[in-house]
Parts: sequence; C-alpha cells; structure tokens
Amino acid sequence: MKFIYILPILLITLCCCQENNTAVKKEVITEKARVLPELNPKNYNVAFLIMQGTFNTEFTAPFDIFQHTKYRENIKAMNTFTVANTLEPITTFEGVRILPDYDYTKDDLPKIDILVVPSAEHSMGSDLKDTLMLDFIKKIDKTALYMTSHCDGAFLLAKAGILDSVASTTFPSDVENYRNMFPNLNIKDNVLFVHDGKYITSAGGAKSFEAALYLCEVLYGKEITKSLAKGLVIDWDLAKVPHLTAQ
Repeated sequence: MKFIYILPILLITLCCCQENNTAVKKEVITEKARVLPELNPKNYNVAFLIMQGTFNTEFTAPFDIFQHTKYRENIKAMNTFTVANTLEPITTFEGVRILPDYDYTKDDLPKIDILVVPSAEHSMGSDLKDTLMLDFIKKIDKTALYMTSHCDGAFLLAKAGILDSVASTTFPSDVENYRNMFPNLNIKDNVLFVHDGKYITSAGGAKSFEAALYLCEVLYGKEITKSLAKGLVIDWDLAKVPHLTAQ
C-alpha cells in the first residue's frame, strides 16, 4: 500500500525535474547560440536596424554590397551586423527569420559608423510610434559618419527629426504620403537616391543595391566599387543612375 502512495509523488518529482532540466537546457542553448560577430577594429562598423516585418531586399541588398568589401585589399572595409530591440528572431515581411546580433535596448553596442535603416511593414504606421527605436536613431546620428535609409525607412529618419535640414526621398509610390506626413521636408522624387550631407535615402527595392554601391564609390572610388558590383553581376555606372547629390 505504501508503494501506491509513493508512486504519485515519484511521478510528480520526475515531471518537475524534467521541466527544470528543460528550462536549464533552453537557457544554455540560448546562451550558446549567441555568437557575437567578429569586428575588425580597423574597419567601418555598419549596423543594420531591423524590426518585425522588415522587407528582405532593403536589408539584404546593402548587406551584400557592404559585406563584400572584406574581400577587397588595401581599403578600410566594413564590419556588418544587425541591431534590433530584441535578441529573439526577427521575421521579415517575406517570412525569413533573422537572429539579431545586438539588442540596442540592453547591449553595450560597438561604435556605429554607418546606420542602415531598411523599410518594414509598419514603417509608415506603428513603427513611427516606437520611441525607443526613434531615440536609438537620434543617438546614433550624433556620432555616425553616414545615416542611410531604403524605401520607407526614410519615414523613421524623418520622424526622428534628423532629415529636417536636408533633401531626401523614399519609395516612389509613397512620396505623396511622405510629403503629407512631413510637409516641411525637402523631398525629391524621380530619383533613385539622394545624398545630402551624411544622409543617403533611397527609393528602395532592387535600387537599394545602387544606393549602397554609391556609398562605396564615395568611400572607395570607382574601381573598387565596380569590382564590388561585378561580384554581384551588377552593371555599375553612377552616371547612368538617376540621383541627386546636394552636398
């Protein structure tokens, strides 16, 4: 009879142990899964601000271009990494899951020389109410060499107030909404990207490649940039790309 009474206790104890072990395993796995990117101190640090619903191309196009600078000699190449308001996976609009490198709300971040702000599903809506993200953009703007956006990422830069004194652009079909939302901005259309001061805003989509290549041409010159474009089978000629430089 004692065995009958002891059996439930043993089962409960085993279940509790299993739950505890599972929790420990999850914690260990999470800790081990986080591998911080290796940052060459001689390179530019390029941070990609990602959020739920980020559009693939506006993120991956400049990431591809900038990451390939590591394979060019005798230049100050780029360290590329992602930042978000979480370390949990970010799911893009198209369904790709990305594991952020840094949580800008908690981590001690490396110095950011270039910030890339891609477009996301809610760039014209709820993201504009995200004060933590807007404050992060403002903070980085104080010391960054370049602040860049693609497609509707410009809405975030504008909302942060850092485009007030420069020309900018956004996704072609959203220019009217951009003007209505920020009537005091100097907004350009019929161009693929605008460079004014340290700010580069682009129309986004596949043209995000062109804006990223343009920044490389500014930093590295024509020959290096042509080699980067060639590596991605892009026929690069800045003279043929509709753009505006208002420096």
